Formats: sequence, structure tokens, C-alpha cells
Amino acid sequence: MVGIIIASHGEFAAGIKQSASMILGETEALESVVFMPSEGPDDLYKKIQDAITKLGTEEVLFIVDLWGGSPFNQSNRFFEEAPETRAIVAGLNLPMLLAALSEREDMETAHEVAEAIVPEGKDQIRVRPESLQPKDEGPKAVAQDDTPKGAIPEGTVIGDGKIKFVLARIDTRLLHGQVATSWTKATNPNRIIVVSDTVSKDELRKKLIEQAAPPGVRAHVIPLDKLVEVSKDPRFGNTKALLLFENPQDALYVIERGVEIKELNVGSMAHTVGKVMVNNVLSMDQNDVDTYKKLRDLGVQFDVRKVAADKRADLFKLISEKQNEGLKL
Repeated sequence: MVGIIIASHGEFAAGIKQSASMILGETEALESVVFMPSEGPDDLYKKIQDAITKLGTEEVLFIVDLWGGSPFNQSNRFFEEAPETRAIVAGLNLPMLLAALSEREDMETAHEVAEAIVPEGKDQIRVRPESLQPKDEGPKAVAQDDTPKGAIPEGTVIGDGKIKFVLARIDTRLLHGQVATSWTKATNPNRIIVVSDTVSKDELRKKLIEQAAPPGVRAHVIPLDKLVEVSKDPRFGNTKALLLFENPQDALYVIERGVEIKELNVGSMAHTVGKVMVNNVLSMDQNDVDTYKKLRDLGVQFDVRKVAADKRADLFKLISEKQNEGLKL
């Protein structure tokens, strides 16, 4: 039997599993995984790993809440280990889950079940009054992509010759659900660029990031010096880029070398040993504080928000409130 793992941000997966059991009764080979606000990617990875072990089958279908979110990203790591026997479907809803539990009785592979449940998940989205039901008019328009394609001669000027940075964000998790949905919608980029020397050398992480990009937007992973080079290349004049840095030190490095970033969105900095939590998503040590001070001295402004709908917070006020815990301004 095909094993099914449903994974979500918060308790959604556990709740929808309970809903399915009310309708179909208790089912075997079905595991739910919840990703809580206090947890990190490694915690989620371990939960999914444990769920796969409990299923005890090679054929595994992951149904996740959001394409590009953390549940998708961590499930995708397991998919890459055995793509011939595993599949992922995003957009978890109850009709989709019920279809998966029913269809798998007559199917042998995760791929077959995945193919069968997508139409059911979409078709059960209905509206009353019926006049509000969207008509199928083909794919939605996406941000116009006028970035260079193919070999363009060096020195060619595209547009005004200056790359546009619609957002530059510090986020330990890099490309995940909040970026793929909230920030992409708010800033409308045609490129998401992860800027990291470490990740650019990791072919698996690069591949996973590229796959997590939202529809209509391409994701790239480049080293720090490559961004410095691209920022001065007139061939990227029509590029609207959303930049993602793992830490403020990487942002400082490129800014000191001429990359014109006027504001940094400080979104998430994971807690590690020796760091102090300055709010529920930002953890820093003195090196981080000193780096932000250097950035401030260079004229960089700071926008402390996890998602676009949040109210802006004052970075240095947050830090000053933690000075008795070892951080110094």
C-alpha cells in the first residue's frame, strides 16, 4: 500500500487527518507531521524521517500545505533520495486527502496516486453564488521576465543597465513559504537570488532551492562575488531581484564591494549556541550586532519583519533591550 504523509505549518495536518478519519474511519499507512513556530528545519526533517519509518513502505506520497514552504522543502529532500517511488503534491485540502485514501486502494505507486488526486483537490473548490466561480481562462499572468537569455555580448545595455533589488532579506532558512508567498507577492520579482558561498557549492541544496521557487519566478544560487559582478553588469537592467542572505556578514561583504542595497529586511536568524534571542525569530551574538552597526554606518536602513503584513520593528531597540544578556551596542 502507498504510504501517505501529510505535512503542514501548524496543526493543520493533524486536524485534517482527524477530519478524514471522521469520514472514512481510521486508516492505516497515514502519518501527519506538524511544523510549529518554535521549531527549525532540522526538527521538521527528523519528524518526516520518523513518519517514513513508521509507514514502513518504499512507496510514499507527501501531501503538503504550500509549495516552497518548509514542509515542502524538507519533504523534497526525501523525494530526491528516491524519486522513482515517492511523489509530492502541494495544496493540501480535505477532498484531496480523501481522494488519496480512496484511490490508493486500487493503485500500486505513489506516482499513480499523486496524478489521480490533483483534479479532485481542484474541482472541489466551489463557490456560491455560482457567478463568483472563476472561469478557467488559462494560466495566470506572471511578472514579465525581461532578464537576459542565452549568450548576450558583454557590454550590452538592457533597459537602464541597472539591476533592481525589490527586496534584500536576511533569513537563515533562505527560500521558504513566507518568502515564496508573502514577500514574492508584495515585491513582484522576476528572479529570486540566494547569495551564499556555502550554498552555491552544495548541488543538492541548490537544486532544492530552485525547485521551491513560486510559479512564474526563477530561483538562482550564486556566490557573493558573483552578485558583486552581476550588480555592475548592464545586461541585467530589466531584472527585478529578491535577494536572500543567510546572515548579515554576507550582506555586509557585498555592500562594502559596491552592491547598492539601501535597506535590509531582517526576517529570521536561527538560534544556535552562544546566541541571544532578541525576538521570537531573531537570534544574535555580538558579531552579528557589530555587523549591523557597520551596515548602519554605511547608510543601510533596517526593516524587521517576518512577513510583509507585520508591523516594522526597530532593530537596535530590540538589541538594546537584550544588553543585560550580553549584547552591546
